[in-house]
Amino acid sequence: MKIGIVGTGYVGLVSGVCFAEMGNDVWCVDVDESKVAVLRQGKMPIYEPDLDALLQRNLRDQRLTFTTSLNEALRNSEIIFLALPTPPNADGEADLSYVLGVAQNIGEWLGTRSGSIYRIIVNKSTVPVGTADQVRSVLTEKGAVSGQDFDVVSNPEFLREGAAVDDFMKPERIILGTTSLRASTKMKRLYEPFVRQGNPIIVMDERSAEVTKYAANSFLASRISFMNEVANLCDLVGADVDKVRIGVGSDSRIGRHFLYAGIGFGGSCFPKDVQALLRTARSHNYEFKILQAVLDVNDTQRNLLVERIKAYFGDQLKGKHAAIWGLAFKANTDDVRESPAHVVIHGLLELGVEITAFDPEAMKTSQAIFGNKITYAENAYGALPDVDMLIICTEWPEFRRPDFQRMKGLMRKSLIFDGRNLYTAHRMAERGFEYYSIGRPVPSIGLANDHHDSV
Repeated sequence: MKIGIVGTGYVGLVSGVCFAEMGNDVWCVDVDESKVAVLRQGKMPIYEPDLDALLQRNLRDQRLTFTTSLNEALRNSEIIFLALPTPPNADGEADLSYVLGVAQNIGEWLGTRSGSIYRIIVNKSTVPVGTADQVRSVLTEKGAVSGQDFDVVSNPEFLREGAAVDDFMKPERIILGTTSLRASTKMKRLYEPFVRQGNPIIVMDERSAEVTKYAANSFLASRISFMNEVANLCDLVGADVDKVRIGVGSDSRIGRHFLYAGIGFGGSCFPKDVQALLRTARSHNYEFKILQAVLDVNDTQRNLLVERIKAYFGDQLKGKHAAIWGLAFKANTDDVRESPAHVVIHGLLELGVEITAFDPEAMKTSQAIFGNKITYAENAYGALPDVDMLIICTEWPEFRRPDFQRMKGLMRKSLIFDGRNLYTAHRMAERGFEYYSIGRPVPSIGLANDHHDSV
């Protein structure tokens, strides 16, 4: 098939490259000329595992075109995906100006050709309930006829940053929001190669599809906040959240995923989507109390390490030197949007703490925010010389098996605040570290443990 993707942000770029990988001809549109030039050279503006190789292969095989011309994509494509930013406004409501602006341009193009062509316009962006109706209205206002010249489909994405290629190529489910048989038939044909192992393509109305996206992310965020509350209780009563997680997660009704305690969630999806669903509920005079609690817990959790560091050092923090391992909101991405690590850094800077940080991929994106307010190390060990503490904020694999003896030789004080529970507390005590994690007791050397984590 011939596909147009409007917007080459995270979702648009992954979608365009993966559609091309499956043999489709894809035109990716962006107004940023410099970004389009970089992509034409086969270079990635973001970090996402395996995406760069697919980009280069599909450019070489001429299945993938990058352009600044929306009309070029409209001329050549049967299906047009809108993968545009929908950032939250100050009140949490999603900003639809980019989506509706492009819809106006598409409507003008379709209106001048009414009755001669048919296009499917797909909302791939995460959008509030009713957006498909708004897009349809904009297209109609410009002279295009719904059902004849176009249909609008809601097709939310469920990509995990750091695993987006695999998620796109092997989706657990495809959600198609449309009441048009013509559109659903064509969209099913597009996605059939991605679900050959039998995962479902689920067709529903547009509004239900829009709610599904927000509900899924909000539910996952709720699990994280719930488990962080459990971890905080464990700290108070002397229980171990890792053991609680294993016991709870073994229940098939609950499952093991998204039950890890830590310093909160971040990124471009969970915070924004929870806020947007909460805002939608309030616009209909409904108070979604659980979602407000999810956000409140997360705000508290992201500040937890700073509060614990303050409690440890008292009034002696000014002039202390901290190493930060991890700047991205999660491993395998360079995305620092809403990153808990950045919350920790802001809090420590306000207290007069000197910071040296390292992240395998998120150094440039962090430097764009902090500039020279912090120091950036070339590797994990380069952040450690003469520091008073190490603070772990992101669960990068390379942080899981470090040389602890080397670390002790570099650090002024063998003190670790672990916001991701990477190590086993009793083993860290045996190695001579003061080690504080989330929801787990601080053991004495030799204390019996379950040995689930060999570190």
